[in-house]
Amino acid sequence: MKPNSKIVIIFSVLVVLSLACSLSPLSLAGEKTVAPTKVVAPSPTPILEMPVQSGEENPDEPVIVSGTIPFTSPFFLDGNAEPFVLLEDEAGFAARDLEFEFPLAGQAIGPVELVDDNTLSFNLSLPSVPQGTLLDVDNNGEEDRGVMVFAVAYWSNTWGDPFLEPRDGRGWSTAYVSTTTDPDRDNEIDGGHLIIWAPDDSQQFPSDYGEDNMLLTEDDPVQSVPAGYSIVDLDTTPFKIYKEAQPIFELIEGEGAVNNYTDLSYEEAFDAMFKKVSVEYPFTEEKNIDWDALYDEFAPRIREARNDNDFYRALRDFTYRIPDGHVGISFNAEVFYEEQGGSFGMLLSELSDGRILVKKVLPNTAASKAGIQPGAEILQWDGQPVRTALDAVVPYLGPFSTEHTKRLEQLVFLTRNPIGTKVAISYKNPTGGEINTTLTSEFEYDSLFESIPSLNLDELVLPIEAEVLDESGLGYIRITTFSEDYNLMARLWERAIEGLLDYDIPGLIIDVRINGGGNMGLAMDFVGYFFYRELTVSQSSYYNERTGVFEYTDYPSRIEPAPIYYDGPIAVLISPDCVSACEGFSNAMSQEERAVIIGHFPSAGAYGEVGRGQYELPGDFSMQFPTGRPETMDGEILIEGTGVVPTYTVPVTEESALGIRDTVLETAVQTLLDQIN
Repeated sequence: MKPNSKIVIIFSVLVVLSLACSLSPLSLAGEKTVAPTKVVAPSPTPILEMPVQSGEENPDEPVIVSGTIPFTSPFFLDGNAEPFVLLEDEAGFAARDLEFEFPLAGQAIGPVELVDDNTLSFNLSLPSVPQGTLLDVDNNGEEDRGVMVFAVAYWSNTWGDPFLEPRDGRGWSTAYVSTTTDPDRDNEIDGGHLIIWAPDDSQQFPSDYGEDNMLLTEDDPVQSVPAGYSIVDLDTTPFKIYKEAQPIFELIEGEGAVNNYTDLSYEEAFDAMFKKVSVEYPFTEEKNIDWDALYDEFAPRIREARNDNDFYRALRDFTYRIPDGHVGISFNAEVFYEEQGGSFGMLLSELSDGRILVKKVLPNTAASKAGIQPGAEILQWDGQPVRTALDAVVPYLGPFSTEHTKRLEQLVFLTRNPIGTKVAISYKNPTGGEINTTLTSEFEYDSLFESIPSLNLDELVLPIEAEVLDESGLGYIRITTFSEDYNLMARLWERAIEGLLDYDIPGLIIDVRINGGGNMGLAMDFVGYFFYRELTVSQSSYYNERTGVFEYTDYPSRIEPAPIYYDGPIAVLISPDCVSACEGFSNAMSQEERAVIIGHFPSAGAYGEVGRGQYELPGDFSMQFPTGRPETMDGEILIEGTGVVPTYTVPVTEESALGIRDTVLETAVQTLLDQIN
């Protein structure tokens, strides 16, 4: 019997669960205190004379830039519905200003097309007279007209018109851009290509980085540049400044690129990955991880691996020893079939009073043939009390950041084992006495699929759905992801909030119980519709290879008020299937008691950022490890390991476990009505 090919869907789900804390390809650089160049804001009315144009007399004058955008990150294309390349004004970098907003009048954009699974192509026509920011960078102490400085950068529009507004991005690009940046020096530009534009032939531009090894600062040596456009090659000494009518650039993926070790042996790849992970992993102390002991335990297994499946099992067991829901390895259907391909066709639930109930029995399975009914209580499992048996289960789809999430998965994998496994159980149906029987596991994956809530959503359902609840008159919005088409989600969200205001809806329930995460920036944009003032929420740190310690970035996560504001009371519904960006959203909504949080359990507690921690290994396996450490502004670990804790924890009862009543939603309705009345 062959493994059911449908099982590969599970890995897609696992990838989605890890999106939320990933690096956006459009991430901003950190600000740094330097001696910036003088920045002159562009005039709203163009007053610059027409520069020289390419043609017979000036055949090398740049007129169009084209090229490719290679990418390895599994997150790169997620949600980017309106992508383009931008002639990006680098005035933000010149001032080291993360808040720099790209002037609308200066946004020259060009199309991108998908070439293959790992490459985009682009074309960008250069405007005759660009409307960027003139920068006086000649360091001569006199006021000069200066030059405009641009990079070619990949962007994606989410909010408003086709161009970038502040919510889409600010500052300067550090990924998928014609320049390279150094994440260990606050994303200083340190290579690649720029495009500059001079209004006349009397302007100058740096010829090197200067003693401080930083671009566009006061110690830069300079050289003269011709009028019009020029290309600047930052990888030569001195910088090469030249004209080329149709230059070709390859935009650089940057720090989000996958660490590719596929050409190494099993042992070499593991050692290279371990060397990085063991220093970059951000929760070593909190999770009591002894990296030396782990290496001593697993390096021999890696060395002894004789095939891909041996290698996979060693890596998978290695991940089990790191209690972090964002640590993982790609799915191996063959190994899963051998170890977990059998089951009995039933789904279990643990009630708040400790009982283990069967919440669903699939037809024509071992459980249904044995007469087990929905609502049956499992008493004994394989010769021991069922709760004792549960405690020993190692869920195949681990690891997990929280014990409550692990416990729910133990309920799933208690019933899974190799095909043909016999298990003696004792159970009691809703009516009748105790029954003893022996179940034999059969090839069966449907109960596993049903245990993953995101797989049970309607394939055609919109990522955001809104309605008014009939009896209460409250608003209800369900968000199932933050990684769908960002532009579509933005429009659906804004339409829903406008509806709340237009129809004077007195209170709102936001249901994110099934939400695997996605783009944290989008999630925070959504939160902004419920706050009237700016609020800083958290900060993040990353390992700095230069200093050997974790250092905070200079751009903390914050809530920024949106163009419209809903001021009614709010309840947010969560569960352990609320992961990553969903957890960041829920936590932000709870700030200053803006919303009450309601659920049977806390959220998943998996909140480390994973964009820089992607690995490709021999055997076509991929792994990921968090690299970003989120903290409160007081320096306490945020969400990771605990989850977002409900304001009101709703007990799991027979009725809720069997789906007879949605007691979490009922609690939210009553809580809001009590506030309103």
